[in-house]
Amino acid sequence: MIPVTSLAGKEVAVFGLGASGRATAVALMAGGAVVSAWDDKGETVAAAEAEGIKTSDLQSADWGKFSSLVLAPGVPLTHPEPHWTVLNARAAGIEIIGDVELFCRERRDHAARSPFIAITGTNGKSTTTALIAHLLKSAGFDTQLGGNIGTPILSLDQPANDRFYVIECSSFQIDLTPSIDPTVGVLLNVSADHLDRHGTLEAYAAIKERLVAGSDVAVVAVDDHWCRDVADRLDAGGKEIVRVSTLQRLSGGIFADNGALFVGEGAVARPLASLDGIGSLRGRHNAENAAAACAVGLSLGMDGATLAAGLHTFAGLAHRMEEVGRRGGVLFVNDSKATNADAAAKALASFERIYWIAGGRQKEGGIAGLAEYFPRIAKAYLIGEAADDFAATLGDTVAHEISGTLDNATAAAAADASRDGASEPVVLLSPACASYDQFRNFELRGDAFRQLVAGLDGVETRGEAA
Repeated sequence: MIPVTSLAGKEVAVFGLGASGRATAVALMAGGAVVSAWDDKGETVAAAEAEGIKTSDLQSADWGKFSSLVLAPGVPLTHPEPHWTVLNARAAGIEIIGDVELFCRERRDHAARSPFIAITGTNGKSTTTALIAHLLKSAGFDTQLGGNIGTPILSLDQPANDRFYVIECSSFQIDLTPSIDPTVGVLLNVSADHLDRHGTLEAYAAIKERLVAGSDVAVVAVDDHWCRDVADRLDAGGKEIVRVSTLQRLSGGIFADNGALFVGEGAVARPLASLDGIGSLRGRHNAENAAAACAVGLSLGMDGATLAAGLHTFAGLAHRMEEVGRRGGVLFVNDSKATNADAAAKALASFERIYWIAGGRQKEGGIAGLAEYFPRIAKAYLIGEAADDFAATLGDTVAHEISGTLDNATAAAAADASRDGASEPVVLLSPACASYDQFRNFELRGDAFRQLVAGLDGVETRGEAA
C-alpha cells in the first residue's frame, strides 16, 4: 500500500467504493487524512465499513470542511451530467481528483526518480501495459503493475527510486489526474469510445493527449490521424517523441513490417525483434502493442537482445487472443474480450481458417462490418440473443449453424475443425457481443470456454494467461 501523506491532517471526501475507491480510502487514512467515504450503493458502503473505512453520507455533509473530493473513475465528471458529488465539490471550491493523481503526488514527494510508465489508448492498452511490465520483470527490475488493468494503484508498494511503475490509464482516470507526469507516456490509438462520458471525440482525444503531454518521453503510435496530430504538436513543442507504426516505415521511431520490428534511423532500418511464432502477439494490433512496449524499453535503457528475449516469453492476457489448447493441428483461442465487431475484427484478421464462435448480446451495428473477413471463416457457430441476426447477416456467404449455447458451439466447432485438412484450423471464441445474456461478464464466458476446451478428448491445454 502507498500511504497518501500529501493530504495528512486534512478532511477528504471519497466517493465510489469499488476496489480502487476502497484502496484509496485506506491509503488516505494510513497517510493521516480524515476520510469521509460514501457510495450510492448500500451494500458497497457496508463492504467498505467491514474493511474499517470510515463512511459518512456525503449528501448531508458540510462540503466546506473538505480539502478535496477523490472520485472513483467510474463516476461521471462532466457527461452526461456531473454527479451530485461533483456539483457539491465545485460549489465548495475544492479540487476533484482521482487515485492516480494521489500516486503522482506521493511519487514526486518521496521518490521522484522512480520510473513511471503510463499507458493509454482506445484499444490495446491492457496488453501493452502487461507486456511492458513483463519486459521489465524479465530484465530483473523491481516492477509494479496496476491502474486500469485491475490492481488499484494505491495498493501497490511504496515508491522507491529503483522501483518501476507500469500503469494503465483510462480516459476517466486521466481526467482526474491534472498533474500526470510519467517518465514515459504511451498513446496507442484514438477512436470513438466513451462519448457518453466525454461529449465529443475531440474532447476524448484531448484527454488522452494530456498523458503524453505531461511525460518526459512520449511514445505515440501514429497510425490514426488523431495520434499523428498529437505527435506533431508535441514534437513542435520540443517534447522528446518516439513514433510507432505498423503501416509505414519510419525514418525515426519503431515500426513493424512483415512480422518483425525495426528501429528507423534515417534511411537505415535496424532489425530489433521478430514476432514470428509468438502466439500472444499475433496480428497487426499486437505488433503495434509490441512496438510501443519496445519503444518504452529502449527509452529506459534496455537493449534489443533483452527486449527480443522478453517478447518470446510473454504469455499474453486472459481472454485476449489467448491460446488455451491444441488438439492435433487444431488451435483453440479464447478472445472473449472481443465484445464488439471492431474487437472481433482483429482476431479474424489474424487467422486463415476459422471455426468461429460468435454471439451474445448484440451491440449497435452487428457484424455487417466484418464482411471482409468472411472468406477466412470455414463455419460459424452462433450463440445467444444475437444468433438469428448474425445468421441473417452471414446468409449464404458463410456456412453457419445456430448452436444456442457455448457448450454446444464448442463441441460442434471442435468436431468440424478436427476433420479439416488445413494446416492449422482455429476454433476461435471472438463473440463480437457482450456476454450479459448468458454470462455475467466476458471473463466468465472466457473461463467457461477454457474449461470446455480442457474437457475435450485429446486436448493439450495451456496455462492461463496473466
